[in-house]
Amino acid sequence: MADIEGSYDDLFTAVPNALGALLDAGDTGGSVAVFVDGEPVVDVWGGFADKERTVPWGRDTLVGVFSVTKTMTALCALVLADRGELDVDAPVARYWPEFAAAGKEGVLVRHLLSHTAGLPDWEGPVEELYDWQAATARLAAQAPLWEPGSAAGYHSLTQGFLVGEVIRRVSGRSVGEFFAAEIAGPLGADFHLGLGPEHDHRVGPSVPPPSRDEDYAASAAGGPEVPATATAIRLRDGNSLAWRRAQIPAASGFGNARSVALVQSVLACAGTVDGVRVLSPEGCGRAVREQFSGDDLRLGMPMRWGLGYGLFGGTYGWGGWGGSLVMIDPDARMVVAYVTNQMREPGDDNRGLEIVMSAYDGVQGLRA
Repeated sequence: MADIEGSYDDLFTAVPNALGALLDAGDTGGSVAVFVDGEPVVDVWGGFADKERTVPWGRDTLVGVFSVTKTMTALCALVLADRGELDVDAPVARYWPEFAAAGKEGVLVRHLLSHTAGLPDWEGPVEELYDWQAATARLAAQAPLWEPGSAAGYHSLTQGFLVGEVIRRVSGRSVGEFFAAEIAGPLGADFHLGLGPEHDHRVGPSVPPPSRDEDYAASAAGGPEVPATATAIRLRDGNSLAWRRAQIPAASGFGNARSVALVQSVLACAGTVDGVRVLSPEGCGRAVREQFSGDDLRLGMPMRWGLGYGLFGGTYGWGGWGGSLVMIDPDARMVVAYVTNQMREPGDDNRGLEIVMSAYDGVQGLRA
């Protein structure tokens, strides 16, 4: 079996074994963390940080987690709502007046967080993603594809700019600045939105699926009712320096499993981790307030959306392009995070689910 480094409680042996099996099956590298009651019971990693397999994955290796980033941006909005500075039931235009253009006067903040705003597709050039003012101006001028709140369609890239601009208008700080000062900093979490050059040496670039290359693109699903017109994002974009430096709050976060699990433990632990209070218990409850249940027009499958999180029975969380994932179980006060640089074809990737299921063996032992 592949060498697995790190530490874990003996009750959770199934978790490092599951990671080792993925590496044995050909994955380049990855890390897994399981936090219970805000404390790590699993913090392991293995494999390599580079495609050539010359640089071992280390304790502090960082990778792009793509849409797992959405959970960090959502948490920023939940913090502002908890403080009474942001009303999720208010029109977006209350905070961002220019957004009322093109029939969007009735779009509410909660519509942005729940993928029901009708603005699912990024239609601008890839380069414009790196220009905050240009990206948000484009979205402010865009007309919704459906009556806001009446349907859901996964806002793959647009959600981060939409929620992020509201955060900026309310707080006076960019999402990355707000997240660093109010969440990551106090918790001591090594997660970044807008990665500085001082961290470049720790980054493990994403590796395409077998038989694919750097032109491998994220597919934008669409149906006959609302066909997709989104710009294709290629792996070479996600691996670029421009992507690292930019704040694309739906997709350009960099971290490892430890940092993802630590941050999202806020929600698993009623708002407080290791004595640091980020949210009130009531504020945590907002995340799981169901906003939509039905077929998602972009994902092409039934979905339940809360405020910034996908809802799955008694658990919630989200995954990213390429396989990274975070799952929150407030009843067990547990978070499971899996971060990898190895992409697989979307229809053939159950790795995150396998990791999550392996963690439940340990939780049952803890509660016995």
